[in-house]
Amino acid sequence: MTRRLGAEFIGTFWLVLGGCGSAVLAAAFPNVGIGLHGVALAFGLTVLTMAFAIGHISGCHLNPAVSIGLYAGGRFPAKDLVPYILAQVLGGMAGAAVLFLIASGKPGFDVAAGFASNGYGEHSPGGYSLTSGLITEIVMTMMFLFIIMGSTDKRAPQGFAPIAIGLGLTLIHLISIPITNTSVNPARSTGVAVFVGGWAISQLWLFWLAPIIGAIAGGGIYRLLRSNDE
Repeated sequence: MTRRLGAEFIGTFWLVLGGCGSAVLAAAFPNVGIGLHGVALAFGLTVLTMAFAIGHISGCHLNPAVSIGLYAGGRFPAKDLVPYILAQVLGGMAGAAVLFLIASGKPGFDVAAGFASNGYGEHSPGGYSLTSGLITEIVMTMMFLFIIMGSTDKRAPQGFAPIAIGLGLTLIHLISIPITNTSVNPARSTGVAVFVGGWAISQLWLFWLAPIIGAIAGGGIYRLLRSNDE
């Protein structure tokens, strides 16, 4: 368990540093900014690389909603949920801390500008409402779990799951960055929100509630489909 939790910590650290780091440091960098497309790809690459690196150690959840969704899908024991979630949240905060140290080295850096935090209403990148954010996070996380469950099924082509999962997360970001800045991951949202404080903390509840609901739905739906097939 210690090795598994260490892997989850490192993996979630990399997800936040790589994904949120691309948004904070590179998205709008003069002349070579990577923009929405680059940030979406960066999040997908963090999961793809870690799935290959630690999937055989911890399963590479990197996300409390994924752990809960896999439990709902019959793939993960309830007794391991709390330790996994703690390791993921701490890893996300560590990744955000390193990103903060790097970003604060630039004159004029202001964490109040958002620091890649998730939000709705006036804090949505596109000005989308709470309802839009809620629906988006539920549906996107539901589909993410469906992709995870299907690509890691023992009957699926072996060895390709990290690619499907990484590309799935990329697609999710391409769809939903304008709406909520894309969470689908409470650990990712919490990691940066603790540095922003204020509005980011007050809106954080949505980015725990909606991904967990969506993950349970996605895991449960795949479990039903698989059971019917069997």
